[in-house]
Amino acid sequence: MISISSEVLQTWINGLLLPLTRVLGLIAIAPVFSHAAIPPTIKLSLGIVIALAIAPMLPPLAAFNIISLEGLLVLVQQLIIGIAMGFTMRLIFAAIELAGQISGATMGLGFASFYDPQSQGQTIAVSQLFTIIATLLFLSINGHLMLILALAESFTNLPIVIDPAHGLHLINIVTWAEIIFSAGLHLSLPIIAALLMTNLALGILSRSAPQLNLFGIGFPITIGIGFIVIALAMPRMELPLEQLINEGLKAINHLQAG
Repeated sequence: MISISSEVLQTWINGLLLPLTRVLGLIAIAPVFSHAAIPPTIKLSLGIVIALAIAPMLPPLAAFNIISLEGLLVLVQQLIIGIAMGFTMRLIFAAIELAGQISGATMGLGFASFYDPQSQGQTIAVSQLFTIIATLLFLSINGHLMLILALAESFTNLPIVIDPAHGLHLINIVTWAEIIFSAGLHLSLPIIAALLMTNLALGILSRSAPQLNLFGIGFPITIGIGFIVIALAMPRMELPLEQLINEGLKAINHLQAG
């Protein structure tokens, strides 16, 4: 008869439950994985599969009782690490959404908004277009697989230990958040520049011909110019978007506390 001691059983539980907590934390907030269209059972099943694949590669874990206060703190630490990794990549998509918000508002399409189940709020149509394009690019370059690889490598950079000194470097996450404004402005800059020149031309036209109804001709002109610039800039957006995604993956590797 095969007998299993409580220590061995506790080691098996820790070896699966702790990495699973970090994996589920990432899936809960990372782009694509956290989409509202994916059922929770699929997310949980995916997390279990990833945890089972990662668990054999983990270094030996320190012996502690998962039911104790010490074990609970380690469990919470793993959840926070997973959420922080997913949040780091989510900031890239937040920058792209901001670029769409700025572009849409500059074009005069600020009213063309609808409910987005992913962000659970009102989103401008142009912003949703940019997000869909970024998501397709993210999948085309295997960004989801690279994110899983970064998650697996995080168990080396951020091992599962009881010592809280081996935790996250929160200042890196705060510093990385500036990518929302810098990248969002850079992506929307061509549209802003084109529409600025368009508005200047319309202003000169209104001075030279005051009888013209600017609200009648200016509104469709700015929308048309905006969509033309978006169509011209779309083929050239692949490289900057890919660079942003790669920077997000690199930022995940710099979350370890120094």
